[in-house]
Amino acid sequence: MTTIVIFFVVGVLFIAAEVFLPGGIVGAIGGLVIIGGVIQAYSEFGAQGAFIAAIAAILLLVGALYFEFKVLPNTRMGSHLFLKDSVQARVDYSDAADDIIGQICTTVTALGPTGFVIVNGKRLEAFSKSGFIEKNTEVKVTGRDNFRIIVSKI
Repeated sequence: MTTIVIFFVVGVLFIAAEVFLPGGIVGAIGGLVIIGGVIQAYSEFGAQGAFIAAIAAILLLVGALYFEFKVLPNTRMGSHLFLKDSVQARVDYSDAADDIIGQICTTVTALGPTGFVIVNGKRLEAFSKSGFIEKNTEVKVTGRDNFRIIVSKI
């Protein structure tokens, strides 16, 4: 009986350690150790003992996972382990309409071959077809692709 309890405790600890050591290997080993505990229960107590052990293992896992994902994030230590903020991003693609093609603009950064330009008072990411272009150089907008405009030297 002690061997079965040790298998279950070690298995649940391995699965819980997955929070600190992500990758799945430690959790898989923990699952195999728990299955080993159920097999040990079958060899000692038969099918009925293995069934009870399997139910106990499932309840232990549910309790450990509940603690990990519901209780631990609200603790002081858990607040350092779990990400609560979301990433806010914006794309300047919508600022580059088709009507800017053909306009003359000024580079804000060196384009080597990418950088930023000012077009109609808006800072947009640009790609140089002409290779490297110095900062504060006038360029012509020749097109656009997914998230940037395409410029070339005048």
